[in-house]
Amino acid sequence: MRSITTFAHALLLLVVGAPALVTAQQPITLSDVEEGLPEIREDEPKLGHFSAEEAAKYLDRAALNWQKSKNCATCHTNLFYMAARPALAEVLPDSGEVRRFYESYSRVRWQKKGPTEAQGFWPIVVGTGLTFNDAQTTGELSDVAREVLDMMWAVQREDGGWNWPHCDYAPLEIDDHYGVTLAAVTVGIAPDGYAESPQARAGLEKLRTYLENNPPKSLHHRAMLAWASVRVDGIATPEQRNQTLAELLALQLDDGGWSTAGLLTDWRGLARDDGQPLATDISDGYGTGFVIVVARELGVPADDPRLELGISWLLANQRESGKWFTRSPVQDCGNLISNAGSAFDILALQSCGKLPGWPFGTTEPTGR
Repeated sequence: MRSITTFAHALLLLVVGAPALVTAQQPITLSDVEEGLPEIREDEPKLGHFSAEEAAKYLDRAALNWQKSKNCATCHTNLFYMAARPALAEVLPDSGEVRRFYESYSRVRWQKKGPTEAQGFWPIVVGTGLTFNDAQTTGELSDVAREVLDMMWAVQREDGGWNWPHCDYAPLEIDDHYGVTLAAVTVGIAPDGYAESPQARAGLEKLRTYLENNPPKSLHHRAMLAWASVRVDGIATPEQRNQTLAELLALQLDDGGWSTAGLLTDWRGLARDDGQPLATDISDGYGTGFVIVVARELGVPADDPRLELGISWLLANQRESGKWFTRSPVQDCGNLISNAGSAFDILALQSCGKLPGWPFGTTEPTGR
């Protein structure tokens, strides 16, 4: 694990108290959570202040509950848990069970028969979780993460895309485009120069062809492209990246946050299943955390007044359970995006120095 700064230690002391209290905390485990998904309610009271410990407890319970109840890796709950949870390791240790679950895909589930092209999304989800987790912990690409990323290319379609869940769970599980950009971000972030490996170089060439032939449908699509283009060349030009950044920042609401639905309004034909208009005027966890992370990756400094306002919104809007709420923007899917949103909010706080150890500093694009 990377060492944390004196500032970060001081911050953690302010949040959770003396080190002796931190070491006394016991990890939340699978045996501590019930089977069956809890309700994610919009009317849950706000905590009134930021608690890193409550955030860690919520992320653990949500990921482990999904694991016990559904037994699968998924974008909306445990994928970004893998990316964000290490930022809270000094506050509360995790049990390691989610990491081992992700590793079990390669070491157990796929030992006799690997994923097929029809199941192309699995290696992206599992590989992304493992890769982000590696970058946040050891800083080195683990053997199991490399194995899964290599599997990802084996199930890539000839057109350069992957089969992705079409659950109408916007913006994460609704069309193939998101899976392609998520794969690009992951390969760009992967430590140890993975993007320059022969498998990655060939796969990225096909990926670029897919993106050329399938233009983005929404600002969220373009934001993912901009994020990927920071690390992998041939995805978006600097001019496109700057235009997307300007559009993202322009959608900040008066209270300092962003709305997930606000990132989707230019998606032609996208509509809520209840016929109501998209709720673009309500700040939420996913929209706020996502925009701050992308903005930081695109070079906006942490002390930019717009990001400072966004961070203030996050600090003031954590719920009593430890989560940040996000309403399902299109289909009523239990507001599960609140789980991914809460993870992005931790990443946003980390990216702006409110939590220690941000490892994803911007770099020159690779994968040429």
